[in-house]
Amino acid sequence: MKRTMALFAALVLVAATGCMEKKTESTSTVSGTDTVSSSTTTISTTVPAVDTATTAAAKADVKELGKDAAEAGREAAHGTGTAMETAGKEIQRKTKKN
Repeated sequence: MKRTMALFAALVLVAATGCMEKKTESTSTVSGTDTVSSSTTTISTTVPAVDTATTAAAKADVKELGKDAAEAGREAAHGTGTAMETAGKEIQRKTKKN
């Protein structure tokens, strides 16, 4: 479970930082008809490279963990059914004695 959450967190971080943003701000101070000062600031981020091999491995791991979880669910359901069947037989056995 911890491994799945770590993989999910890593994929979310890659997706979140993968957004490209470019922001330009301009500021001018004007006094009367004369421009006193002017400045422009450009802030940009780059898109990080995505390692497709790592992404494919993470996808395979998640798929495998999903199959493991499904198998564990089936085993738990089988165990519960068996326990209920045993309890039912025990109840029938006890009620037949009376």
